[in-house]
Amino acid sequence: MIRRRTLFATGAAGLMAAPAVAQNTRATTLRFVPQANLSVLDPIFTTATVTGNHGYYVYDTLFGVDASLTPRPQMVEGHDTSSDGLTWRFRLREGLRFHDGSPVRSADCIASIKRWCAREPFGQLLARVVDDWTAADDRNFQVRLKRAFPLLLDALAKPDSSTLFIMPERIANTDPGRAITEVIGSGPFRFIPGEYNSGSRVVYEKFDGYVPRAEPPSWTSGAKVAHFRRIEWHILPDPATAAAALQSGEIDWWERPHPDLGALLARARDVRREVTDPLGRLAVMRMNCLHPPFDNPAVRKAVRLSVLQEDYMRASRGDAREDWDLCRSLWPRGTPYHEDTGAAMIPGDLDRARAALREAGYANQRAVIINPTDFPDIGPLGLVSADRLKRIGMNIDLAESDWGTVVQRRNSREPVDRGGWSMLHTTGGATAWANPALSFLVRGQGLRGWFGWWESARAEELAEAWLYETDQARQRSLAGELGRHALEEEAFVPLGQFRIRTAFRRDLTGMLEGSSPYPWNLRRG
Repeated sequence: MIRRRTLFATGAAGLMAAPAVAQNTRATTLRFVPQANLSVLDPIFTTATVTGNHGYYVYDTLFGVDASLTPRPQMVEGHDTSSDGLTWRFRLREGLRFHDGSPVRSADCIASIKRWCAREPFGQLLARVVDDWTAADDRNFQVRLKRAFPLLLDALAKPDSSTLFIMPERIANTDPGRAITEVIGSGPFRFIPGEYNSGSRVVYEKFDGYVPRAEPPSWTSGAKVAHFRRIEWHILPDPATAAAALQSGEIDWWERPHPDLGALLARARDVRREVTDPLGRLAVMRMNCLHPPFDNPAVRKAVRLSVLQEDYMRASRGDAREDWDLCRSLWPRGTPYHEDTGAAMIPGDLDRARAALREAGYANQRAVIINPTDFPDIGPLGLVSADRLKRIGMNIDLAESDWGTVVQRRNSREPVDRGGWSMLHTTGGATAWANPALSFLVRGQGLRGWFGWWESARAEELAEAWLYETDQARQRSLAGELGRHALEEEAFVPLGQFRIRTAFRRDLTGMLEGSSPYPWNLRRG
């Protein structure tokens, strides 16, 4: 078993090696340490959580969600629908402007929606039934559907990663398969490109042209009031450095403190620790279904049988069980369709896994695990997989790099001898994976789906049947069948569910609950 202390070792001297962050603008500047480096700036192009978090600073959304995950108007002033549910009309709030000074128009919204629909599984479901999107004028637009879409507002309000952020039409017209290079939104903060240094710093400044809503803030909805003039992201991959900087006041907020430093931070007089997302995150393994050895479902089954969730959680989260749980389901705990599939499905039995690997006809093909060295939530997961899969007789190549390189390499569909990959690990918010429309964990879209490209016509049929089913009991049954089908075919393999205790200076107030670290409503004192 990979023990946590072998993954994290820093002496007392390292704790004092805090960065020299200037403090003469403390009253108006928030200094934040994000979970990982921001290497991709396009929140539509990638599902990387750090890029989605960046998106909430810069962009706004047509609808947001409150704490009950109910869609609420955000950029939209109002909407109505025809009695048959086939026509939806939307009216934008007055005075919305992009950071370049241009007004937000219906055409911008339509172009943004179309690009989002081309990449996001929920959006792809919506796109199948869209007849057309049309702009009546700059503030009014509509969609005509071929079939009523019960979760239209939920799609437009989708939180977490792959959120529908609104961009200027000229930027939103970028090929969905290519990342944008110009970052202009209409959100509460402007991205400052001249101060962006990947791997070091990201800077945002308050957008004075932003007009917040009047309603109180709740998750991604309501008033997004920017109290800080400037927010700096400092990329500090060394946990000891981040901990020392937080204790000394050189940074204000550390999004995801290393679990091994929890006790240290709990004793720090000027630091608070809070769980702002009670449902937490699910850790998962993804195998590349395009190439050997994991194009063989029987080999994927052997891998699933080898998984012992306790090892993964202890390696990545530590021994404190109040912060993690077993989750032997692709529906996270606390979401409507969660059901424990039991130890028979994910037994962590190396002997059974070895036998299954022999029966699968595994021919010692090299399996490349791409794994980050600078992302404490994810890196230990890859180490555990490498260890356990070697123990069942697999030829494992652990390709370690920074997170930005992992995010780039996972796009490759090439075989491993041409720079491709076989396995990766990631985590996602429970709310983002709560049902078949939201979650790519259970979707079998093949080349149109998430990296790894599992294809299943049956999964797509079940997802669509769930979407249009009106009977709740039948809907629950369909979701259950879909979750079991995806797990039995190893679309993803769950590794456990955990909660994050974010850490921040005690003089920082107004922090909101939600699945992302929202920058609005925060102030000092």
